[in-house]
Amino acid sequence: MRTIEELKAIKAQYEQKAADQEKKGAPSILVHMGTCGIANGANDVYNSILEELKSNNINNVVVTQTGCPGLCHDEPLVTVSIPGETPYIYGRITADNARQIVKQHLVGKQPIGEWLVNKDDKANILKFEELNYIKYQKRIVLKNCGRIDPEKIDEYIAQDGYFALAKVLTEMTPLDVINTIKKSGLRGRGGGGFPTGMKWEFAYNSKGNQKYVVCNADEGDPGAFMDRSVLEGDPFSVIEAMTIAGYAIGANQGYIYVRAEYPIAVERLKTTIKLARERELLGKNIFNSGFDFELDIRLGAGAFVCGEETALLTSVEGKRGEPRPRPPFPAVEGLWGKPTIINNVETYANIAQIILKGSEWFSAMGTEKSKGTKVFALAGKIKNTGLIEIPMGTTVRTIIYDIGGGIPGGKAFKAAQTGGPSGGCIPAEHFDLPIDYDNLTAIGSMMGSGGFIVMDEETCMVDIARFFLEFTQEESCGKCPPCRIGTKRMLETLTRITEGKGKPEDLANLETLSVTIRNASLCGLGQTSPNPVLSTMRFFMNEYEAHIFEKDCPAGVCKAFQVYAILVDKCIGCGLCARNCPVKAISGKAKEPYVIDTDKCIKCGACVEKCKFGAAVVKKESGR
Repeated sequence: MRTIEELKAIKAQYEQKAADQEKKGAPSILVHMGTCGIANGANDVYNSILEELKSNNINNVVVTQTGCPGLCHDEPLVTVSIPGETPYIYGRITADNARQIVKQHLVGKQPIGEWLVNKDDKANILKFEELNYIKYQKRIVLKNCGRIDPEKIDEYIAQDGYFALAKVLTEMTPLDVINTIKKSGLRGRGGGGFPTGMKWEFAYNSKGNQKYVVCNADEGDPGAFMDRSVLEGDPFSVIEAMTIAGYAIGANQGYIYVRAEYPIAVERLKTTIKLARERELLGKNIFNSGFDFELDIRLGAGAFVCGEETALLTSVEGKRGEPRPRPPFPAVEGLWGKPTIINNVETYANIAQIILKGSEWFSAMGTEKSKGTKVFALAGKIKNTGLIEIPMGTTVRTIIYDIGGGIPGGKAFKAAQTGGPSGGCIPAEHFDLPIDYDNLTAIGSMMGSGGFIVMDEETCMVDIARFFLEFTQEESCGKCPPCRIGTKRMLETLTRITEGKGKPEDLANLETLSVTIRNASLCGLGQTSPNPVLSTMRFFMNEYEAHIFEKDCPAGVCKAFQVYAILVDKCIGCGLCARNCPVKAISGKAKEPYVIDTDKCIKCGACVEKCKFGAAVVKKESGR
């Protein structure tokens, strides 16, 4: 593609095609096929729709595969659009349901109300933007996810795709681009929150004939899937942004470092990079500007430490992924010793819209020091799990109740973990805390890449700290002793506490180890690994003390403080618990109450799971 007129022609052609489709009254169907949808059977749903359309001799319906719109709790999702009507969004659809939608809705003209997720209690069909889950959000990064076919470049262009690149290459100097990003206030969405424009400026000013642009798509936090969803639903937004970044700093080569465990994202990236090359939006002399840029993929093997930028660069170079001392920073000396910028998927996904709509548009959103929006993966003890994009400054309360629908079973909110294993916990006392970089840091947590794991009253905070520390200890590359040895000592201490063997001095030792590891570790993995421990000790010290001094787990989670029993008044003597006990710890006679030998019991929970009468129960060791 050599001119912006060609770009405009493609957009106009696509829009005319859509207008003709609507004029004919022809329906269209979106099948949402991100990882969450496919894992729940979206491939079968898609194929069933095609088969049913064919068997009913319906050939005027456009069926499109698209990404996840964020409503992961209702996958697989199917959106049916009839010209002149509000689109119908069907949730939790099976292959059989899909056939019925074709027969009853498309042929019979009767929507199936019980499967709709966008119907209110008065049977009104709501627009996507009117759903409670969506209306508190502001979709910038996710604007195309679930709306377009991610593998069709014309659909991306029809949504103003590549117009930002055209503007940059035909109207702006590299410094114009950098200053626009600086004025927008965009900060890196990968965890640290470093100003994006400033990072680009450092690389621009660094001397060298060869520079690189890298995308960190090595999303490794437990419960995080933001980058994956963007790459699956809107990969061109990242490709276009990296090309813009290359022009801004003077780089002609980019690399997307993506986890091999993301096969759908990897395949879609391969397809879209190929399409961009075919349209001459990658390669030589893009838009007749004299600017060349190429893009390649590098697969990560799943090492969490490779999310740290210097370890990632080492891995791209084909070496063992270990961090390097900083300075020099990558913007000065990065990939193969050359100036390199590294941003994550979400950061890049903001760039094109900032160029098109202006820095003032972006900086008008958010808080004073945290501009724009933030994408979170909402998971844990929450009714509506999925992907959300909120303006910076949105409160925890809004996320949990207005968007997330509250805690299942009417249980109380206890805490939310942000920032993954490197982050900390937001307790209930900070329920109305506006989410931004500075507020989270002030309470001992961090933004991180965007994991948001909700915990209810039945969560043990000591066990949560142990879980996250176990993860980081296992993922430590082992290069520096504070991280390699210190996290192991901390994990041993936390494990001992949760096993009922804690000592009073363990509390002071945990704090000392935390400070030492934080100050002396080589990279961000080690420096932030104590955060879950420090934040839980700060807000939930009573639980640590209960484990150590009272030999009790207040949440009833830690097995060392549990005892399994059979309630005499509920047991009918069916023997199902005994037959399923793997260590034969349960005995009794038919039609008489059974008994558990607590010395033999391994606390596996099989008896509780199998008992149909609620007779097998878990009690606290203390009896409380």
